This record gives sequence, structure tokens and C-alpha cells, in this order.
Amino acid sequence: MTGEQVFVSHDPGDLELVQELFSTVKNFPFGVHVALEEVETGRTRERLEGRLANSDVVVAVLTAASVDSQWINQEIGYAVAKGIPVLPLYESEDLGGGFIEDVEGVTIDRENPSFTVFNLLCRLRSELAPLGALSVPNWYIRFPCTLADCGHPVTLELEMGQTKLWKLHKHGKLLEATCEVCDTSYFFDPATIGFVRREVGSK
Repeated sequence: MTGEQVFVSHDPGDLELVQELFSTVKNFPFGVHVALEEVETGRTRERLEGRLANSDVVVAVLTAASVDSQWINQEIGYAVAKGIPVLPLYESEDLGGGFIEDVEGVTIDRENPSFTVFNLLCRLRSELAPLGALSVPNWYIRFPCTLADCGHPVTLELEMGQTKLWKLHKHGKLLEATCEVCDTSYFFDPATIGFVRREVGSK
């Protein structure tokens, strides 16, 4: 589960929403390319098309602001023509017509973004690592220990499925990853894999 590429197609007016929903998704070991971020950093539209062509999944963010966006419609059409799976991320199912009318999407719940991120991760795990009903895709995030003078890589392994992660979230349980060098522990929300707190170890 490394090296895969996710392309996020969205309307400029939805950039803040997209950045919120994908902030923790970007911590996983696959590329996440947010269309407007690419353009704003001075990259050309041709470079963006290359990102789209080399994607394993295209996430189309469909809101009231983007319903008439020619760029999103073109990017969806391009992905379908190239055989790239399109995952609709929409405010309401009636926004998912055309090429993606019969594609199961993820509903954006602005009142509960954690639930939206959880469902988005469910679908991305399914699309990027379809190992079968009895297998659990082994996902992880890796980051440097933030304790002064350490910096050793710390890995949070996600060996359980999304259902178990949601149960942990509902019961207020956290996931933990510990630095093997300094014993500092890092805690994460099981639903979003968002960082919650750090506890310095005894070493």
C-alpha cells in the first residue's frame, strides 16, 4: 500500500472543505494531489493532467458550489475514459449523476466531519487495497518523533478493519504508537487517524 496516487477534483470554493477532509488522509504513504493546490503553486494544467493520468483513484468533491464546474466534469470524464475509478464525495446523492450515477459515494456531513473522513478512509482502503472480505489491508502512517534530539521514525500500524476502528472511536479509545528509541507515545483518533496528544516516555 505504497506509491498509490489519489487525485482530488474539486471547485475552488470548496478548497477549505477539501483541505479539512484530507488533512489526515495525507499522512498515509500514498500521494494525495488536491487539484487547486497544484495549480496555485505555479504548476501548469498539463502537469495537473499528468497527475490525473497517473492516479489510482479520483475523488470528485461534489457540492452545490461545484455542480456546474467544467473542470470537475472534464476530470471525471477523463478518469472514466482512462479506466480510473472515481469516488464521489458529495453533499447529496442527487449531485452524483452522469458517468458516476451508479457509483456508491461518500456523503459529506458538515456537522460531523469525523464521520465523513472515516467513510472516506473506508472507501479508499477498499479501492487501494481490495484484499477480500477476510483480509485486512495493513495501512500505516510514519512520522519522525517530535521529542527534542530524537527524530526517530515512529510508525502507527492500522491492522484492524474500519468497523473495529469506528467502535474504538465510539468508545473514546485511542490508537497508540510509541517511539522505540525514547519511549514517547503518540495517540490518534481511530476514526480519522488525527493526532490527539503526545506523552513523553520514561527513557
